[in-house]
Amino acid sequence: MNLDQINNEIIACRKCARLVQWREEVAQTKRKAYIDQNYWGKPVPGFGDPKARVLVVGLAPGAHGSNRTGRQFTGDASGGFFFPALYRAGFANQPSAQSRGDGLILKDMYITASARCAPPDNKPSLAELKNCQPYLERELEILKPKVIVCLGRIAFERILKIYSIRNSQWKFSHGAVYELPSCALLCSYHPSQQNTLTGKLTVEMFDAVWLKAKSIMESV
Repeated sequence: MNLDQINNEIIACRKCARLVQWREEVAQTKRKAYIDQNYWGKPVPGFGDPKARVLVVGLAPGAHGSNRTGRQFTGDASGGFFFPALYRAGFANQPSAQSRGDGLILKDMYITASARCAPPDNKPSLAELKNCQPYLERELEILKPKVIVCLGRIAFERILKIYSIRNSQWKFSHGAVYELPSCALLCSYHPSQQNTLTGKLTVEMFDAVWLKAKSIMESV
């Protein structure tokens, strides 16, 4: 199975009734600012360089971001903080991401998520995360990344489950690096407004993550 096949399977997924109902309701009611736009309203697949050495794992699509545009981190405040950092680090050809047809190209990076559908209150349940996990497992099998960057604790915990890591010393903290059997695991706070507007995650802190990811990637 290749990435295109996985993505087609993801887009067609209807495993989680709560998420199906929510993502489609949001796509129909819309936010006033986007009332004239057609919402994606389906599970959001991964995207990026199929030969990527860096795999980024986020949390879940935003209701009016990725659930609207159909591409990870595209069209919301998190992406507005995220993609400029990737551009500065040389992973993206442009600093903005507004739609699937905006010309954005990622180099040596593939972006995916722990949950593929927009969840109410940005909180997927454990059962919903479990339903999505096989997609992430297959992406890992195909890409065989040198570095996995987890944006937030939930993504970190998903990776630990996949690799069957039960080491109590492995704790999520910004900038922490752990050695998995076949790659490095690098942690970062999620670029949500809850973190960026409060100063918990600064531009300098986020830039350091991508420079570290590039350094690890090039040293392996």
